[in-house]
Amino acid sequence: MERKTAADFDEELLILFDAYVHGDIDRRGFLDRASRFAVGGVTAAMLLDALNPRFAEAQVIARDDARLVTESVTYPSPQGYPTTRGYLVKAKAATGKQPGVLVVHENRGLNPHIEDVARRFALEGFVVLAPDALAPLGGYPGDEDKARALFATLEQPKTREDMMAAFRFLKGHADCTGKVGVVGFCYGGGIAHLLATRLPDLAAAVPFYGNTPPPENAATVKAPLLVHLAEKDERINAAWPAYEAALKAAGVTYTAHMYPGAQHGFHNDTTPRYDEASAKLAWTRTLEFFKAKLA
Repeated sequence: MERKTAADFDEELLILFDAYVHGDIDRRGFLDRASRFAVGGVTAAMLLDALNPRFAEAQVIARDDARLVTESVTYPSPQGYPTTRGYLVKAKAATGKQPGVLVVHENRGLNPHIEDVARRFALEGFVVLAPDALAPLGGYPGDEDKARALFATLEQPKTREDMMAAFRFLKGHADCTGKVGVVGFCYGGGIAHLLATRLPDLAAAVPFYGNTPPPENAATVKAPLLVHLAEKDERINAAWPAYEAALKAAGVTYTAHMYPGAQHGFHNDTTPRYDEASAKLAWTRTLEFFKAKLA
């Protein structure tokens, strides 16, 4: 089946796929419910295949790009899983220290797409760490369904501590200026929000369509926020007004953008939910924000 966009799918099917991606229904449940959208010789399994990521086709920066230095790094996480791992990237031509960006994945671990996003940031003048929440379980398994299943078995309090450890590792890295921002997507967007409530020395946070913390936690946010939301994302958007009110009450510096017509996951260019105009605008805003706040 040829590569499609969100406009090629029924809105209810996209909502169903979102539920599948986030573990609310399993593969069989998706296929059973998606069968009513399978017409004209297209099966439910073909619909799922069309909605699933195409990592190689969408890759922007190759893994072996000669402009970059990449390595897998391990670092301690005393309050989480004792040792965890991430993907460290910097530009080969970089001289001196650079500000740091922590890039946090969705609920499938450190897959090829997030590694690609990390490389994109590195070419924009940052030293980048993309932690892998699945590292204690062997790392991203190379299959999205298996990754989701593994992810569901993580002890989230430990995983959240692993993300704190990733921040500390990057902040103290020899190539980092000590100014670190975090950007995250979906699950990672929730982590970006969380870190902003727990790290007084976080310099900036950019959550893409992430779950918000309890509103009472907004008072502890010190970092400026740049929040990206998709218009067609009821699951995430339902909690945003209360959290935004709490941010305002606490005097937190934040900017929020709602992208018209965009689906949850609109920045992920490996799937049909990708919205090119919204993603490019959000990317530009994110780079400008980090370059201003991490300078």
